[in-house]
Amino acid sequence: MKILKMFVFLLILSLIQGNIMSKDLGIKKKILKNGLEVLVIENHSVPLVTIEICVKNGAFTEPPEYSGLSHLYEHMFFKANQKIPNQEAFLERTRELGIIFNGTTGNERVNYFFTCPKQNLEQAIEFMRDATLYPLFDQNELEKERPVVIGEYDRAESQPPYHLMVAVNKKLWGEHYNRKNALGERSTILAATQEQMRTIQKKFYIPNNSALLIAGDVRAEEVFKLVEKYFSEWKKSEDPFIKNPPVTFRPLDKPETIIIEKQFPVPVCMVGFHGPDTKRDVKATYAADVFSNILNQKTSRFYKNLVESGLMLGINVGYQTEQNVGPIMFFFQSTQDKLKDAIKALGQEIENFDSPDYYTDEQLETAINTMAVEEIYSRESTSSWVHNVSYWWAIAGLDYYENYLKNLKRVSREDINDYVRKYIKGKNYAIGVLISEEAAKTIDLKESDLLLGTSAIEKSGK
Repeated sequence: MKILKMFVFLLILSLIQGNIMSKDLGIKKKILKNGLEVLVIENHSVPLVTIEICVKNGAFTEPPEYSGLSHLYEHMFFKANQKIPNQEAFLERTRELGIIFNGTTGNERVNYFFTCPKQNLEQAIEFMRDATLYPLFDQNELEKERPVVIGEYDRAESQPPYHLMVAVNKKLWGEHYNRKNALGERSTILAATQEQMRTIQKKFYIPNNSALLIAGDVRAEEVFKLVEKYFSEWKKSEDPFIKNPPVTFRPLDKPETIIIEKQFPVPVCMVGFHGPDTKRDVKATYAADVFSNILNQKTSRFYKNLVESGLMLGINVGYQTEQNVGPIMFFFQSTQDKLKDAIKALGQEIENFDSPDYYTDEQLETAINTMAVEEIYSRESTSSWVHNVSYWWAIAGLDYYENYLKNLKRVSREDINDYVRKYIKGKNYAIGVLISEEAAKTIDLKESDLLLGTSAIEKSGK
């Protein structure tokens, strides 16, 4: 099996290096008169189809009084509508059509998807139409669903690292933290009303703010006809972001620190920076992806100095591409006796990120090739890949995704240095540590011990 995987890896790598990867993903597109964008991915290898509706909604659309309600709306989607009297009937219909269904809510996208045998395509499209256009938000079902969503909240809160994540993100995003918190607030979810659900529907669940993706054993022309038949009645409305544009996240004016004392086996540290996004700095989003991959390589200077040295038990660097300030996050674990030194060492590494010898040309090439291979692998299962397509459609546009591999290959050292200097080195950040009360006392941990360095403070004049 390992030999087969290596062969496939090398084969894909040869295609990438041979520069025969086309930007054409085979996605066929049509925009209805009402503004609904229809995307079709044909794959006739398995007699299944996936139907997905994607809406530009989520935490980024939520003022405080709606925090978490995009997620609650997602749960209410799979319940009563004008054609389906209750959730029991909804579930019975999914069994009749052989549908496996689910949905997700993120910061900048909500999506719902059905996968079923191809012979049920038309009926499944109609079923999706009814759920999308005609939800009832039945009061009894709403009251039953609130505890289900709160259950997700409770499970998250039962994990100590969740409290670290929330605390750091509150520092990182300030007054607009709720715009990066898809799970939402407990009190808001418990107080949610039918009228709030209808407000979300009227504002965001409109064709010109949505995409319908159909993937699998289908023919595009047949799909376009069926979508016209069932979705052309969906009424276009005003662009929801004209009157309510995304908020502006205020840059941090100093490093923000916090210590969370909860019982946990080892100290955990999280550091966050404001990163690039697809609205203001598209080029830097590619550099962010590539540089994160370089740092995460076990052959990297970063990994060797921090983990192989014994200062840290493990570290991960991540960047989340979003349309409104993508977060850059560093997560690491250490031991209590080495925690302070580990934090200082991370600061020293950041200071050296743009030095000429920080990584090799081979590591840069490996990062780009590895990411390209992983991307191509992700397209192996059409029913899963369609979710990636809808995500990129929502947060960056399909052109961004179609050109992703080409732009990865263009990332240079200069691009990475520009990214590092603009978003990380010398920039303010939010940092938090999760540590047991006993361990914190033992090492006399103070918030001042969390500072990575002084460059950002000096730059801001603090």
